[in-house]
Amino acid sequence: MKFLDQCKIFLRSGAGGDGCVSFRREKFVEFGGPDGGNGGRGGHIIIEAVPGLNTLIDFRYRQHFKAERGHHGMGRSRTGADGADMVIPVPVGTEIIDDETETVVAELITPGQRIMLLEGGRGGLGNEHFKSSTNRAPRHFIPGGPTQELWVWLRLKLMADAGLLGMPNAGKSTFLAAVSRAKPKIADYPFTTLKPQLGVVHIDDREFVLADIPGLIAGASEGAGLGHRFLGHIERCGVLLHLVDATQSSVSDAYRTVRAELDAYGSGLEDKLEIVALSKTDAVDARSLSARKRALEKTCGKPVHLLSAVSGLGVKEILRNLSAEVGHITVPEQPAVESTPSAPVEKDSNWSPLDS
Repeated sequence: MKFLDQCKIFLRSGAGGDGCVSFRREKFVEFGGPDGGNGGRGGHIIIEAVPGLNTLIDFRYRQHFKAERGHHGMGRSRTGADGADMVIPVPVGTEIIDDETETVVAELITPGQRIMLLEGGRGGLGNEHFKSSTNRAPRHFIPGGPTQELWVWLRLKLMADAGLLGMPNAGKSTFLAAVSRAKPKIADYPFTTLKPQLGVVHIDDREFVLADIPGLIAGASEGAGLGHRFLGHIERCGVLLHLVDATQSSVSDAYRTVRAELDAYGSGLEDKLEIVALSKTDAVDARSLSARKRALEKTCGKPVHLLSAVSGLGVKEILRNLSAEVGHITVPEQPAVESTPSAPVEKDSNWSPLDS
């Protein structure tokens, strides 16, 4: 299945049904009076977060969603049927962004969470509604309410407990493949990872979800490389594992490059709890490894772990640290049914969700 994390769709709610103008006509009933029924309500547009989905690929083949209009009222005081609601399933972690105002309308981050994005038109009133003691034969009605239309962007941010960071070829995909059943593509050239990957990690009778995104390079905040577009997928991670390739001549520069891109991206990534590790340690001699570890610890100001996904060195220790930190993260409670609009997202004049 192909991975798609952003798409643009058109939504239109259903119009309300018109009221009816009708008069009762029966044998032996001389003055039947009005009996025109009301119209039915138009269908709503509802977005629902569904567990089991992890991509927006279905929206590549269908971009227009229109709810059913309400049925018109009829004679004999018959009310028209309401239009069927259009329920659109999306993966958990999807953001809804108004294309015109460029603001986040809602975030669906709880399975089963729903939001009514567009309300259907109200049903019109038939002439029976206007009958009174002074108006015994009304001949007017009220038409159904109009539809509502909206273009929105859907942006998926994967729900993961921990995330992997690093420059291209830092060993992120190799680590993910070693600790989970994920099957990311692994090769000896940069940008092998072209899309985010998720894996479920089991350690000491506990499990958590680990996310890997394409590597970051200098200038990513200006659009260079691939990783900056996918940084949103680790916004909701509780802890980040920053892998630095131990075979590089300057591990400090590699660390600073990635941290600079996190600062440029913002959205709270720069403040997340970070665990730093030197990867590919099996390919470096002990003396060089010791010197690079000291240099990296001086740069990041925190302990640096030694890791080799190929030989298994330090893997269990890292996983236990990640599992412990994930267990300490307090997740704020989310509404179970309805979601309220979020604060506007500040963008530049040439903004597009594909640039984020």
